[in-house]
Amino acid sequence: MFWKILIVLLISMVPLIELRGAIPVALGMDLGLPEWLVLIVAIIGNILPVPLIYFFARKVLDWGAKQNWKPFKKFCNFCLKKGEKSGEKLLKKTGNYGAYFALFLFVAIPIPGTGAWTGTLAASILNLDFKKTMIAIISGIITAGLIMLAVSLGFFKVLFGG
Repeated sequence: MFWKILIVLLISMVPLIELRGAIPVALGMDLGLPEWLVLIVAIIGNILPVPLIYFFARKVLDWGAKQNWKPFKKFCNFCLKKGEKSGEKLLKKTGNYGAYFALFLFVAIPIPGTGAWTGTLAASILNLDFKKTMIAIISGIITAGLIMLAVSLGFFKVLFGG
């Protein structure tokens, strides 16, 4: 059982896949884990990298922007400029608290390219408040997890009958 839980945990920690992939994979592989356990483990696995991303992503990009290797420097500068420009635009449109609600929605709606990794990276680049960011991201992760569980259970029920 430990290895099955570890599989779900590790898949949910992978960027872009996150719990959006971990939940359907765990249910599709029929690991024999209860659905509630799959959900909880996937949520925990998706939350674990969030503080690290928040505190270190901006530092890595700032450091990379000062390096001599042109492709890396160019990439880091692009990320910083794009993130700051988009963030300023978002803050101007939504105001301070609107930004956190937008962050919640960005993480909560399980579509490709959205999720905790990307949302936290954006919050880090924008220097959004850590506690408010964590509340928005964790709420979004839980919501996305519940959506993915419901969709996955419905899909597998239709596919395999039951």
